[in-house]
Amino acid sequence: MKTVIAITVIVLFVIIVVVWILSTYNRLVSERLKVQTQWKQIDVVLKQRADLIPNLVEAVKGYVSHEKEALQAVTDARSRYMGSLDQDAQIQASNSLSGALGRLMAVAESYPELKANQSYLDLQQQMGGLENKIADFRQFYNDMVMRYNRLLVTIPSNIVAGMFKFCEASFYEAEEADKAMPKVKFR
Repeated sequence: MKTVIAITVIVLFVIIVVVWILSTYNRLVSERLKVQTQWKQIDVVLKQRADLIPNLVEAVKGYVSHEKEALQAVTDARSRYMGSLDQDAQIQASNSLSGALGRLMAVAESYPELKANQSYLDLQQQMGGLENKIADFRQFYNDMVMRYNRLLVTIPSNIVAGMFKFCEASFYEAEEADKAMPKVKFR
């Protein structure tokens, strides 16, 4: 009788451990999928921005033809983004593109006739809306990454994560140049 009870206790223990491993594994997979899905949301908006850039460059080009450096920086950054194959490269290229767009917009501010052009104003408004969406999606993505990565390093889920070789996800971080305090000059 004691043997039957001991075997029953061992079997129950094994069942509980297996159920815990399976549920933890499923939770890790679910969180990883949330991170991947949220990245795809960012990717969609980044592609919308990349598609809008040629129109913006063309609108600006007619007014600031001697500002080729700013236009070329935007075009090059867009090409790097469109050619990026993995998520980390896309993040870097997107950050470069954001910086180049900021410089182009600053150059454009020096041209009153451009700022009065309705086509440019419409494109600038669309770009502003997309930049706001990107910022919101980046925040939500980083929240998902934090939740997922926390599961990978906290006990007891880190045991299952290690057994099945789950890898940490990368945060979407701003470049150092974007963190610098902007210089404002009043005329």
